[in-house]
Order: sequence, then structure tokens, then C-alpha cells
Amino acid sequence: MRVTKAQAQANRAHIVETASRLFRERGYDGVGVADLMAEAGFTHGGFYKHFGSKADLMAEAAACGLANSLEKSAEHDIAAFFDQYLSRQHRDTPGQGCTFAALSGDAARQPEEVKATFAQGLENMLAAVEHSGITLTGVEPQDMRAKMIDTMAHAIGAIVLSRACPDDSALADEILEVCRKEILGPMGPGDL
Repeated sequence: MRVTKAQAQANRAHIVETASRLFRERGYDGVGVADLMAEAGFTHGGFYKHFGSKADLMAEAAACGLANSLEKSAEHDIAAFFDQYLSRQHRDTPGQGCTFAALSGDAARQPEEVKATFAQGLENMLAAVEHSGITLTGVEPQDMRAKMIDTMAHAIGAIVLSRACPDDSALADEILEVCRKEILGPMGPGDL
């Protein structure tokens, strides 16, 4: 039975979404093509009809995850976003969470196309902040990009360190709480 072009595109999108979630849960090396395709509901042989290589899929899945994160971040004001981001719920659900926090360490050891996807995702996030009109008390407009890089690195690092601790560790929660206070503390009531 021949698959229509529309169905092939829908199948590819489903594979990318599935890969995005699985890569965030298990890391790039923790997901094989056969397991990924089985999870998506397809045979292993169909993979190469959609992608030239696993690296191609990794880059596309990262772009998908980063775009979804950007979309979700636009749904909240900046304080609410970081409050949710630095929560135990986000920490405990990497498959549903931030691609940067889940995969930046893995991405550093991947081909340039994967690294370029992460860099573009960060640039997209910074551009969205710039165009959103977000202001922070005491931060001059020309310093906003640097402040957001610092804040994002702080938040992502907090999730990474918290996840590196045992699940029932008091330190895991302490990391999130300390970083949440440090990030949200300077945000005044007039901040978006």
C-alpha cells in the first residue's frame, strides 16, 4: 500500500516528536534507531526513508524540542517561566522539559549540525526575549542580552546539577530553591 505524501510528512513529524522526547529522556546515545522506530510505531527499515542518518534526526529533533520550548516560554511572563522552569516537576520530567537542560552535554559531543541547531535555538530564544519587550529592574536595554544569557545558563545549570543528584536527595531540591531565589529575587513587580 502506497503512503501519500501528506501521510509520509505526518509520519516523519511523529518520528521527530518521538525522538525529541526519547532523546531528552535517555540522551542521544541511549536511543537506538530500532528502539526509536518501535516507539514511534514504525519498522526499523523505514527510518532511512525519512532521514539520511541518526545525526540528521538528532538535529531535527533538537530543533523541534527547542521550538516547542520557545513556544511554551511565550505562554508565561518571565517570573512565572523561571518559577516553573526551576521546579521539581520540570526536573523530574526531562522528556517533557527543556532540550537545553536535557541534551546540552550530549550535544557538545555531536556533529557540528547538532551543535549549530543548539546555537540557533539559543539565538531564537534570545531574539524572542529581545522582541518581547521584557524588561528587568536595574538592567539597561543594551545589557539585556547578556543578562538573559547569564540567567538562562544559571537556570539550565541548576536543572542539570539537580538531575545529577539522587531523586530523593535534599541537595537536588536545595539547588533548585537557591537558584530560583537568585534568579527571581532581582525581578521586580514591574518586570514582564
